[in-house]
Amino acid sequence: ATAHIVTAVIGSGVLALAWSVAQLGWVAGPLALVGFACVTYYTSTLLANAYRAPDPVTGARNHTYTDAVRSYLSPREVFMCGIAQYGNLWGTMVGYTITATISMV
Repeated sequence: ATAHIVTAVIGSGVLALAWSVAQLGWVAGPLALVGFACVTYYTSTLLANAYRAPDPVTGARNHTYTDAVRSYLSPREVFMCGIAQYGNLWGTMVGYTITATISMV
C-alpha cells in the first residue's frame, strides 16, 4: 500500500508539472523552470557554505540544518525560520495528502 501511495503521489506530481508548464505557455513555462532551477542552485549553495561556519575551512561543523541556522541567525530569527519551515512542511503535507487521495479515487 505504501509503494502504491508513493507511486501515485510522484506520478501525479510529474503529470501536474507538465500541465502547469503547458498552461504557462512556451515563454513563461521554460522561464519558470529556469527560475526555479536558479533558486534551487542558490539555496543549495547557501546550505553547502553553511556546513562550516563562520570559516569554510577551519570553522566548526554544523551537523544539522538547525545548527547551520543557529550559527548565522539570532534566536528570534531562528524562531521565525522554524515557523516558516513548519508552515512549509504542513502545506506540503496537505498538498500531498490531497493529491494522493485524488489519485486513489
